[in-house]
Amino acid sequence: MPFIDLNLQQLQSKLAGGEFSSRELTRAYLDRINATGGSLNSFITICEESALAAAEAADIRRKKGDAAPLTGIPLAVKDIFNTEGIRTTAGSRILENYVAPYDATAIARLKEQGAVLLGKLNMDEFAMGSSNENSAAGPCRNPWDPNRVPGGSSGGSAAAVAARQAVATLGTDTGGSIRQPAGHCGVVGLKPTYGRVSRYGVIAYASSLDQVGPLARTVGDCALLLQAVAGFDPADSTSVDTPVPDYSAALGEDVRGLKIGLPKEYFIDGLDADVKQAVETAVAVYRDLGAEIVEVSLPHTDYAVACYYLVATAEASSNLARYDGVRYGRRVDNGSGLIDMYCRSRAEGFGDEVKRRIMLGTYALSSGYYDAYYLRAQKVRTLIRDDFNKAFDQVDLLLTPVSPTPAFKLGEKVNDPLQMYLSDIFTIPVNLAGTCAMSVPCGFSGQNLPIGLQLIGRPFGEETLLRAGHAYQQATEWHLKTAEI
Repeated sequence: MPFIDLNLQQLQSKLAGGEFSSRELTRAYLDRINATGGSLNSFITICEESALAAAEAADIRRKKGDAAPLTGIPLAVKDIFNTEGIRTTAGSRILENYVAPYDATAIARLKEQGAVLLGKLNMDEFAMGSSNENSAAGPCRNPWDPNRVPGGSSGGSAAAVAARQAVATLGTDTGGSIRQPAGHCGVVGLKPTYGRVSRYGVIAYASSLDQVGPLARTVGDCALLLQAVAGFDPADSTSVDTPVPDYSAALGEDVRGLKIGLPKEYFIDGLDADVKQAVETAVAVYRDLGAEIVEVSLPHTDYAVACYYLVATAEASSNLARYDGVRYGRRVDNGSGLIDMYCRSRAEGFGDEVKRRIMLGTYALSSGYYDAYYLRAQKVRTLIRDDFNKAFDQVDLLLTPVSPTPAFKLGEKVNDPLQMYLSDIFTIPVNLAGTCAMSVPCGFSGQNLPIGLQLIGRPFGEETLLRAGHAYQQATEWHLKTAEI
């Protein structure tokens, strides 16, 4: 079997057994990226020279008997993580030449283990988007159908795994930006609980919602990558100082007796028929595996999208104020004065969707409107979080679709922001509640497009998510199908 067809656990085993070197493995992935990356536009930066050097260092480390679980494993990360000496653009013109002087904590932890960084992946500008069409690097394409979106904002992270350009990747999830592209590309994507993985060194979109997480072809691989990056970080004031369990150990348990809730508000009119059928079939699989299925209610779900686009945009307008052409980012060289330089630098540097969200957030925070919009949205957020807490008094997990439809065509929703925002209607509430969730492949549409199943867990309940997701993958073969590219 070619290197690129192996999963992370298999690569670990074969590297440890000396069947091939990390340099040979890394070369194979770089060749795959060079052969297929152009048609997908999944990478913004390819780190060929430094990747091969890191692979050789990993081989030396392994020979010394000092290998960690990810030593010599080639990975790629969303271009939103600061990486020392490597350009970090966040998919924006305003940061097109920015090179960070330090590594994000998640990157530093991967490097400590000896992982090899293949490159930085395409994304919606500042993580604002559901289709990866809002990137200054151009849109990323779906490996299952290049005329369709891979989802967003971590579109490159999902497409690279689906196209076997990387065995696993890191993304970020603010309103579904790991789970939705994972669902559209037929891979596994895990959004951990807020505070489980450090956000230090991750370029901020909405600070109370952003979270780092892994994408891979199997639940077991996601467990390995989460293990490497999870844990308290004093550099991030929102990082939670709680022990990190052995996630791989949870994979050996079955789901008999597990109580799974189906929120009735997520099975609505307008849900694509193929999506509905795939999710209902997945429910039957869990029932056959011994899980108990019950209906629950999350009554404030209808308000989640409106609430999110007030809270997230308000935080974005604040976070992105730093890009003024002086301290960070692109700067016009012919401004007629300070204010003109500020205005023109930001006008040239930001794309349309980012400008739209900055204006919406600034309006929501402005004098006279703060109480009517931002404060009210925060109160609604509390109600949504309370819905989840009450549901988890009754069940161990929630099960829902990831998205209302499979991947849509490039350009199909560009001129209709509301329809684009509704793409995340099933993922946004999880971010508002701050809990964990995972997308797992559960079928294909009539047009051979992947469909994702969303499992939602209690805060810091990643072990239960991984246990349930792994049990499902042991009983099905959806995750074994590969895109023909």
